Amino acid sequence: MNISGGLRHRVDIQTRTDVQDTTTGEVVPAWANLYASVPAKIEPLSVNAFIQSQSEQSGIVARITIRYRSGLTGNMRIVHNGVVYNPAGFLPDKESGQEYLTAPCSLGVNEG
Repeated sequence: MNISGGLRHRVDIQTRTDVQDTTTGEVVPAWANLYASVPAKIEPLSVNAFIQSQSEQSGIVARITIRYRSGLTGNMRIVHNGVVYNPAGFLPDKESGQEYLTAPCSLGVNEG
């Protein structure tokens, strides 16, 4: 499957880090770009797929496809134009397993 032509969105893949608040000394979560401006394809779910995901209580609203990168996990988040997507995980392509990854995503602020 050739996905290059469909990767028209740019997303940031972020990972959670803990930082210390300079005022209170409290350790608080923060998000930092692991990869910035990654070419991606964002596909909102069809009505049927959305209804099915709601019945499963998953809240999956979109699929995001990117070129293969190792080490990505569902504890990360994807940001596109200020919208935060929470990947349920990153699924490898069916053919080689190393051409692209697809992430079924819900919306919202991922606390890691």
